[in-house]
Amino acid sequence: MDITPVGTSGRNLGGVYYFLLWAGVAISLAEIWAGGFLAPMGLWMGLWAIIIGHIIGNSFMALGGVIGSDYGIMAMVSVRPSFGIRGSRLPAVLNIIQLIGWASIMLIIAGQAGFMLGNSIEWVSASSHFWIILIGVGTLLWALYTGKTIWKIMQVVAVIALGLVIVMMSFVSFGKFGHAAAAVSGGGMPFMTGLDLVIAMPISWLPLVADYSRFSKRVSTAFWNTWCGYFLVSSWMYILGLVATLATGETDPGGLILRTMGAIGFAAPALIMVIFSTITSDFPDVYSATCSVMNISSKISPKLIMWSAGIVSIIVALIFPMAQYENFLLFIGAMFVPIFGVVLTDYFIIRKRTLDVDELFKEGGEYWYFKGFNPAAIISWAAGFATFEFIALMKYSIGGSIPSIVVAGLFYYLITSRKKAM
Repeated sequence: MDITPVGTSGRNLGGVYYFLLWAGVAISLAEIWAGGFLAPMGLWMGLWAIIIGHIIGNSFMALGGVIGSDYGIMAMVSVRPSFGIRGSRLPAVLNIIQLIGWASIMLIIAGQAGFMLGNSIEWVSASSHFWIILIGVGTLLWALYTGKTIWKIMQVVAVIALGLVIVMMSFVSFGKFGHAAAAVSGGGMPFMTGLDLVIAMPISWLPLVADYSRFSKRVSTAFWNTWCGYFLVSSWMYILGLVATLATGETDPGGLILRTMGAIGFAAPALIMVIFSTITSDFPDVYSATCSVMNISSKISPKLIMWSAGIVSIIVALIFPMAQYENFLLFIGAMFVPIFGVVLTDYFIIRKRTLDVDELFKEGGEYWYFKGFNPAAIISWAAGFATFEFIALMKYSIGGSIPSIVVAGLFYYLITSRKKAM
């Protein structure tokens, strides 16, 4: 692994791999849990928020991947044309924080589920800490082999097997909770607030999607299979969480579904789902945290970074307060929605998908701006972030995601256009 663009010979991943990669990422207890946050909206408004939120969030996420596919560059390198070579370190640092946070949250949820299911199986019994460490080590090993032939085989087998378990979970969930969920009225959460909670999930992958799309054979294939793989499965995970929470009021809908499966004799498949769904969802966090560190400094060994990221995520998982999960989702939205409002505006509207790749790595070149930073991008990001936070502080029902990305992109476009006109 290095920070330089992937050459033509290295772009060898087709559509099936991207569909399975992002479907596997979406199979996660964390997504089921997030779906439960929408329960105050009621079933039908919750479903609309899930569908619309994923359409919006997925489109931004997949567009971020286009930059990687076009030029074979990492996600944080794709930030350099807008923020500057040194300025891209700010999103990189934020990305490292959110990726370690995501990896840790998913390990916590998996550890609790593993403990619960393990105790229901006679020959398996261990503490939640044991499962956090076990699954965390598995995630690290999976990340270390990313892109290799054995990884491709394991990823395909794991996602297909997980798909079968998800079908089983769906039958159990809807059979037990479906009618009760439909009878619950909503109105306890503004629609746009719920939309923010949905958009935040695919947006959280936007700062790393190009780390994988850079290996694609074709731009359109990577775009549509990324979009469809994540949209279909993530939406389904949210719906499972929404239905279970509406029917029971359970604050851990994923755990509720797993307990129900265990009670009817499906504890072993449920435990397999916990282990491998966490690994397939978590390994991109460890891998892309490594990519982000390399954008800051390419002198550190990638393997050392990856080992460090994996170990830190395990340690954080052992101490992180899960009560902050919803706030963490909103933090992601506040930080990364305006950042990529700037990046996508710069790439698709201002530059019209044209970059000078050599200049991306040259001090004093086209993307150096003012001592490596582009003030226009930083000001625009700050305006978008302030918009998101102001809406949250005032508790306006319009939600912060769409206004913040529009404000950040518009600020950047106006400032950049004025500079060109002068």
